[in-house]
Amino acid sequence: MAEDLPPIDVRRDAPNRDDPNRDDPGRDDPGGVGEHLRFRRGGLWSRLRGRVTGSRWLRRLLWLVLVLVVARGLLWVTVERTLPSADTLLTYQPPLPTMVRGADGQIVSSYARERRVQLRFVDFPPQLINAFLSAEDKTFWTHGGVDLTGLAGAVVDYVTKYGSGERARGGSTITQQVAKNILIGNEYSVTRKLKEMLLARRIESVLTKQQILELYLNEIPLGRQSFGVQAAARAYFDKDVGDLSLHEAAFLAILPKAPENYSRARYADKALARRNWVLDQMQKNGWASAGDVAQAKAQPLGLVARRSENYTADAGYFLEEVRRQLIDRFGEQAKDGPNSVYAGGLWVRTSLDQQLQTAAQDALRAGLLRYGAGRPWHGPIAHIDMSSQDDDGQVNWQSQLIGSNLSIRYLDWRVAVLVSRRGTTGQIGFADGKTGTLYGLPAAMKTGDVITVAPAGGDTYALRVVPEVSGGMVVEDPQSSRVLAMQGGFDARLGSFNRATQAERQPGSTIKPFVYATALDNGMTPASMIVDGTFCVYQGAALGQKCFRNFGNEGASGNHTMRWGLEQSRNLMTVRVANDTGMDKVVRTIKSVGIGDYQPYLSMALGAGDTTVIRMVNAYAALANHGRQREPSLIDYVQDRNGKVIWRADNRACTGCSMPQWDGQPMPRLRPAGRQALDARTAYQVVHMLEGVVVRGTAETLHDLGLPLFGKTGTTSGPTNVWFVGGSPEIIAGVYMGYDQPRSLGGYAQGGRLAAPVFKQFVLSTRARWADVPFTAPPGVSMVKIDRVSGKRVFGGTPQDDEKKAAIIWEAFKPDTEPRRTVQPTEITARAAVLDALRKARAARGPVAPPQGGGEENFVEDQGGIY
Repeated sequence: MAEDLPPIDVRRDAPNRDDPNRDDPGRDDPGGVGEHLRFRRGGLWSRLRGRVTGSRWLRRLLWLVLVLVVARGLLWVTVERTLPSADTLLTYQPPLPTMVRGADGQIVSSYARERRVQLRFVDFPPQLINAFLSAEDKTFWTHGGVDLTGLAGAVVDYVTKYGSGERARGGSTITQQVAKNILIGNEYSVTRKLKEMLLARRIESVLTKQQILELYLNEIPLGRQSFGVQAAARAYFDKDVGDLSLHEAAFLAILPKAPENYSRARYADKALARRNWVLDQMQKNGWASAGDVAQAKAQPLGLVARRSENYTADAGYFLEEVRRQLIDRFGEQAKDGPNSVYAGGLWVRTSLDQQLQTAAQDALRAGLLRYGAGRPWHGPIAHIDMSSQDDDGQVNWQSQLIGSNLSIRYLDWRVAVLVSRRGTTGQIGFADGKTGTLYGLPAAMKTGDVITVAPAGGDTYALRVVPEVSGGMVVEDPQSSRVLAMQGGFDARLGSFNRATQAERQPGSTIKPFVYATALDNGMTPASMIVDGTFCVYQGAALGQKCFRNFGNEGASGNHTMRWGLEQSRNLMTVRVANDTGMDKVVRTIKSVGIGDYQPYLSMALGAGDTTVIRMVNAYAALANHGRQREPSLIDYVQDRNGKVIWRADNRACTGCSMPQWDGQPMPRLRPAGRQALDARTAYQVVHMLEGVVVRGTAETLHDLGLPLFGKTGTTSGPTNVWFVGGSPEIIAGVYMGYDQPRSLGGYAQGGRLAAPVFKQFVLSTRARWADVPFTAPPGVSMVKIDRVSGKRVFGGTPQDDEKKAAIIWEAFKPDTEPRRTVQPTEITARAAVLDALRKARAARGPVAPPQGGGEENFVEDQGGIY
């Protein structure tokens, strides 16, 4: 047996140090410890697997765990991952309207597409809070963001209505509604509801119940463009929340369910039933007594008609221009920045003077009505499609009329639409749904035409005609260039086109002061003699020779002073001065005062270039301000919602103004604002001549106001536009009138006849605002007595600047430009005697018809002799 055993190989059985498995206890040891451990591990897994496969409930439990894990992952991926943080509510800034104040600090308007007013929790009356809790979430104070009972009912309702097209009831708590309204939106889906629930739980951990309720009551949409209960209280009852009665608070509480339906007259019964249900819930919850509830149920809904915010200022054109400027600077919507016009909650201080605004509006309207008096109906304001019908098959003229946003605020006039007509009688309808009868319809009027009417007794109305001619007016402070008033047409509610800032019109003779200013800067004086005679220029072979004419085709009248040429608005003298001075210099002056950038054509010296009323007024303001000019401004400064000033028109620094104590030095002064657009002496010379326009020139109609005024009339070819621009050292105003599509105003139309009376009415209605303070001359100006006719220096006699036929006047000269030649007082006396004789002879002849073309009657006598 021993021979059959194999020999022992010592090398094979010896441990191999290079064997990586040499320490494995199971290797080469089949019955050792390693095999035992492997058996135990395998046995445990086998036993567990056996139990699972042998037990149905364990298998289900494991599958349930697996499903929950997968569902949780999917929930995170599809819902939670994109949820906004509830912490943002701690710093939430609600969209707020922009509030606008006038120069006196009073609120004059707001810019809002939604009605919003923010209140604190302590400002909400308890009965209002309880009404909303009864209607929306009676367990609000106890749940953690989600009401499981309400959620279960919502799920059942959703399942039963699935596929029917009906919307299931939400079952949302107030906290969930806050999440929906502020953070995630109003999408109708299961995903949105899941987001709502998750966010509600987070919100409850971040905010107190009072904070949540404050957000809810300030942000809940309640119809009539109202967000929040304070805005809704004003919209539906014209009250603040603290003044609401129980039945009114209950009505507001029903609105979250269907705000646009419950506020309509056709659903009044449903609204009443729902309101009474809320009252019952309040009694059931112990928040109202049975007697109070019974009394509240007996009340009607008591809703006020839809209306816009009623501010005292009627300044639509001014406020619309402010809105445009704010949008250009800060943006319109919240996405445009934190200080946007319709969401930023800005506070804007404007330069609007309500007294001057009302006077400007009344004066311009009166001028337009005077011109339009006796003219026939020229057509509708707008037209409504009478074939359009609502869901009930009725012609929806009322909703179209409301949507047109047309109205008028003048006397008792109203905007209406012609619903039907029979012969010369028709039925008209108003935006509030009421109707009336209109007699005497023009043949051209059709159903659907939007017109203006006035009550004529009972339910009958009379047609009123808004003038077809229009115009614009601007009032400005010359020292600060703050626009105090602006009227861009008859009524801004009839159209937003602002003729004061947007209508490009030829200024006519109102441009002439700047032509003469250029001449004064280039060696001429107010006493320089200029030929009022034929002036022609050769324009080339194609155009030939161009000959200029005076207004009304008046002929030449010889040599006159520059002053006389400006006072009488002589075209031939103006063109000659422009040609001699150089049109390149003239248009440079016109550009420097901001009127326009024109080509150097001679016609530009007569106002052939387009400009706007606000530019002309600002240029005249520079004349009154010794040539110093600033950009016209309607906004003084802007504050953000927290009161911080984020923009101001006058941003000059006052160094040393806030020092803790006086340092012994002169008082700190602001540096002069604006820029020097004209030589101060030149500006005063022009103003002094323009005072003569009021005393004895084309604006003589203003002389009886008894004020130190200057100004210039203007009439363009056609005539298509008539102008007046002028004022005092403290107030400058300008007005133009003309058709929107330029056409002739008629041969009699002149600036002195149509535009100057508008300015006169404006002054008369604000007479207390016009100080009797004369214009002051700047340093470097010498006042010299001259003969008004010849421009020669006078050493005797007394100047009479306020007299139309004064022989001697004061004239303004720059140093060393005074006239050297003199005239003796005896020569003036002798000439006066001759003129007196001529006047007596004229009186003896009797009245004489004025010449055709608007010529000047009795020219020699009225103007002080032959020049």
